[in-house]
Amino acid sequence: MSDAPTLLASAVAPLGERLGEAEIRAALERALSGRFKGARLLVLMPDHTRSLPLPLLFRLLTDILRDARSLDFMVALGTHPPLGEAALCRLVGITPQARATDYKQVGLLNHAWDDPSALVQLGVLERAQVQAISGAAWHESLGGDVPIRINRAALACDHILILSPVFPHEVIGFSGGAKYLFPGISGAEIINVSHWLGALLSVRRVIGFKWTPVRALIHAAAALLPTPVTLISMTVEGEGLSSLFVGDSVTAWEAAADQSAARHITWLDQPLQRVLSAPAPMYDELWVASKAMYKLDPAVADGGEIIIYAPHLSVVSHVHGAHIYAVGYHIRDYILQRWERLKHIPLGVLAHSTHVKGDGVMRGELEQPRLRVALATQIDAADCERLNLGYYDHRRLDPSAWQGREAEGVLYVPKAGERLYRLRPKE
Repeated sequence: MSDAPTLLASAVAPLGERLGEAEIRAALERALSGRFKGARLLVLMPDHTRSLPLPLLFRLLTDILRDARSLDFMVALGTHPPLGEAALCRLVGITPQARATDYKQVGLLNHAWDDPSALVQLGVLERAQVQAISGAAWHESLGGDVPIRINRAALACDHILILSPVFPHEVIGFSGGAKYLFPGISGAEIINVSHWLGALLSVRRVIGFKWTPVRALIHAAAALLPTPVTLISMTVEGEGLSSLFVGDSVTAWEAAADQSAARHITWLDQPLQRVLSAPAPMYDELWVASKAMYKLDPAVADGGEIIIYAPHLSVVSHVHGAHIYAVGYHIRDYILQRWERLKHIPLGVLAHSTHVKGDGVMRGELEQPRLRVALATQIDAADCERLNLGYYDHRRLDPSAWQGREAEGVLYVPKAGERLYRLRPKE
């Protein structure tokens, strides 16, 4: 993927306001109308665990791109579970009846990261290149050369469009852009290595920073893709868009990341001591609901506590649960100290383990996390102990008792997982 810096269209709402449908349509039409007549198009989009007015965008794009030869929408799942037909329809805001009639020519597809027949290899990132990109974070656990595999559909089309909301992100700094290719529709190798590199760096050194070694790694993988890419990069606030940029995969992403930095970060003057962090119901497993921890971690004092308050949540991970229970949640150096025993576990799972547990140090064989992380979910006390996390009975917690106590260092965060909380630098 080699793009000259280009911004085809943009629309930015004033702070506190949202773009209207007419503004969104006008920007998309300026950038896309007539560009893809007769082309085979693949549109990459997020699943239900990312906020985005996808039904509106699906409706607009299927209209604007109606002169394409073919139009397929693929959910850039990474390793998230695939969606059934009914869930795919809900995701884009259509009924099964409309799917069979008005949209019968439009493909709705899942990525299959674990199906070798669905993937094709583009090339290899050599160990030396990964080491150079990693810099001071390099560790032998990152392994050797990294095969770069991608969904075959990315080579079977004439052009890729990426629908990319941008938020502060614990692995890469800010989400979106080329991340919808790698790990969005990639094979397991780059998924694992990129996430483990993020873990070696640590959440607090990555989240909310635009250019990170993980971003550089993803762009190095994307450079191997021959199919041209156009990025539709957006910031989301509430139920709507506050900015939209259409262009190449770097320029449009950078513009949205700058907007996200201005709109999605809450700056605090004093560190928090205790947080009741309530992820939205769209996070239906701890694998994704733990964003409620990542987004608060930088604002919590050493020795503080984050409680992930999610009474709706009963599953650690639909895909990776067995591995997570085998490892538990631990700081990075605990895992590195036991590398020979744990190296058979996928790197992406080990990364998740350290991200949830947070920073810390080892005192000999004793693990000393920087802060306490606990669950108030349907996951019971015995499982929390097995996972090496604290436990609260969610039925005995009253969110209203946590509100209005910021002066005490106590905070309740509803719909946690997208807005980042950070401490304002002291002058």
